[in-house]
Amino acid sequence: MSYIKSILLMLFMSISLSTTYAQIFPKIIKKPKEQESPTKNPLQRDLRLFDSQKFLQGLTRETDSLLYLDYVDIKKRLSIVSEDTLSLIWAPTNQLVKVSEQIQIDSIWVTAYEYFSSWDSQKINIYNFNPKDFKDTVYVKLYDHFFGTTYSMPLDETRVTSEFGFRRYRWHHGTDLKLTTGDPIYSTFDGIVRIKSYDRNGYGYYVVVRHKNGLETLYGHMSKILVEVGQEVKSGDVLGLGGSTGRSTGPHLHYEVRYQGLSINPTQLFDFSIGKLKSDVYMITASSFDHVIETQKSVYHRVRSGENLSVIARRYGVSVATLTRLNGLTTRSVLRVGQNLKIR
Repeated sequence: MSYIKSILLMLFMSISLSTTYAQIFPKIIKKPKEQESPTKNPLQRDLRLFDSQKFLQGLTRETDSLLYLDYVDIKKRLSIVSEDTLSLIWAPTNQLVKVSEQIQIDSIWVTAYEYFSSWDSQKINIYNFNPKDFKDTVYVKLYDHFFGTTYSMPLDETRVTSEFGFRRYRWHHGTDLKLTTGDPIYSTFDGIVRIKSYDRNGYGYYVVVRHKNGLETLYGHMSKILVEVGQEVKSGDVLGLGGSTGRSTGPHLHYEVRYQGLSINPTQLFDFSIGKLKSDVYMITASSFDHVIETQKSVYHRVRSGENLSVIARRYGVSVATLTRLNGLTTRSVLRVGQNLKIR
């Protein structure tokens, strides 16, 4: 019996010791990860905060300002000689302005040159340029393959039927080229359509294109116009179809080249006999406008037997109202043979 008590006592003591000295494991606490040090690459750091719209707006503003840096000061009125007519470097600005007809035009066309700030889709000469004050020499870059610009003849075949010059008591400001009604008419240089109109007593259906090189070209007597005002065109784009509308004796294209609203002889730029430009640069001098100065001089007509105001007005290409205003007459005035009338 005592033996059994001894065994139980020893067993009890072993259990007590195991309980008393059992290993207590500490509670495992997960430590937070240390924050990663910010990257030194600003693009990676700000990528999530990148505002693409704001970036594009800023890029546009910088492009607009850099585009004409050292070329054109928009705030300063330019003289003729300071125009950058040799540069054909252009880029879209995605910045539109409203002109008189409430048409939105890319501002690059309006601010490139000071006189381009004028815009009118009805009147051809809007520049108020006096050739008598022109004493400079301006070199106009017509095209440049390096910058992706080229030229096109206005027709597939360029056969001259009437030259630039004085004709039937008035000045013919363009070169007439033979065509068949329906023939395509092409823009000679890159540009934007400024006028799409109809002149019953003159050009008929006609288009005026303003070009990046500072020139404008006019295409008259069309049967159909295929472009709209404000439309940007490339050299070789079809502007319309040939015809014989307006004051025309048969199907032909009346083609004009103008600088600041004044006509220039197209044959100084083009060799129509072979269908090519004479050079990639055209030099404008004071002599380019001798014909304009000549037509600005006063002209008088001595009345002959059988003539009246209507006959004389048609002869010189002016209106009866002009004759009555210049000579202090009315439409009922009786003309005397030998009387001198001021025409202009």
